[in-house]
Amino acid sequence: MASVRFHDVTKSFGNFIAVANMNLEVVDKEFLVLLGPSGCGKTTTMRMVAGLEEVSAGDLYFGGERMNDVLPKYRDVAMVFQSYALYPHLTVEANMGFSLKLAKAPKEQTRQRVREAAEILGLEHLLDRYPRNLSGGQRQRVAMGRAIVRNPQVFLFDEPLSNLDAKLRVQMRAEIASLQARLRITTVYVTHDQSEAMTLGDRVAVVRAGIIQQVDTPASLYEDPHNLFVAGFIGSPSMNFLPGRLEGDTIKLPFGDAALPDDLRSRLQREPGQGARDVIVGIRPEHFEDAAVEADHTNRLKFRTKIDVVESMGSELYVYFDVESQQVESAELTELAADAGMEDLPSHGGGQQIVARLSAESKASPGGEVELSVDTSQIKLFDAAGARIA
Repeated sequence: MASVRFHDVTKSFGNFIAVANMNLEVVDKEFLVLLGPSGCGKTTTMRMVAGLEEVSAGDLYFGGERMNDVLPKYRDVAMVFQSYALYPHLTVEANMGFSLKLAKAPKEQTRQRVREAAEILGLEHLLDRYPRNLSGGQRQRVAMGRAIVRNPQVFLFDEPLSNLDAKLRVQMRAEIASLQARLRITTVYVTHDQSEAMTLGDRVAVVRAGIIQQVDTPASLYEDPHNLFVAGFIGSPSMNFLPGRLEGDTIKLPFGDAALPDDLRSRLQREPGQGARDVIVGIRPEHFEDAAVEADHTNRLKFRTKIDVVESMGSELYVYFDVESQQVESAELTELAADAGMEDLPSHGGGQQIVARLSAESKASPGGEVELSVDTSQIKLFDAAGARIA
């Protein structure tokens, strides 16, 4: 196995810079996820690791060996693609062992390694079938098995679950996580699905426009996003962003005034020259609750609102309501909306739509009023440029 290190790596196509000055290390046996919207440079980064794209500037290392000029066939990496890329005229066993056949490995060794990989992936009973006789999940497992038999030093996954339905994606996520934990092969996984990133990665690198915004554990990205883009990309439903005003120890919100949490107030006091100012406030849906079912009212701001839409998920409710406020404007939020296909949605009059995740015990109903509370200890503050405050 080997670590993968990017040192000031840049990839350009003419005047277009796909990846800019990337500095990143995937440590030995780590599962690292590259997460970001379409066109941000994730796949280009992975293709540079595989040697399918040349590095325009900087250096790429496997362990201590510089790989810039090493041909793909000598890099000892295995890729799993979004398309299964299986040979339709070959059986499952022949597909899985094809790379070993090309390497002229002994037939008995090839057969043994294919059988071992098939046992790991639960494919033993399918080895004589052809791809046309397999389900989507089975075909993806065959593609993974083809990568496993090579026993590579680096695994590369390029959005491997995008072609599967929602239930099968969840199942395959569990299988990939179990597989990596068992094999402990250095893995780079590319996706635009934050649920995949949060459930699979030891660490996640959030990428925007070819630039890494933050690299951290999934829990740290959720709890401590460094900017608006990371905060908005991580979490489902995504974080709500509202205009606010910071005045002394108080943050003024569209639905009321809240005292700053002690830790945030102490951090702000250490920043020089900070007076009253406008800020962008981030509140996650799960930090709202129906005041009638909330047991602990510590650090909670209550307010009444009219509910527009209620989505029952069985174990919880998603409720949507409007607040009277200016729309928050920033390049990061515009890009997030465009990636989600929401940039052309109609505005809500002079207000802004908020989504809250409530307990199933809530009596919230469409068209009705309800008293909600928000946990003010969990609010995040950002400046106009999108950087996290304090």
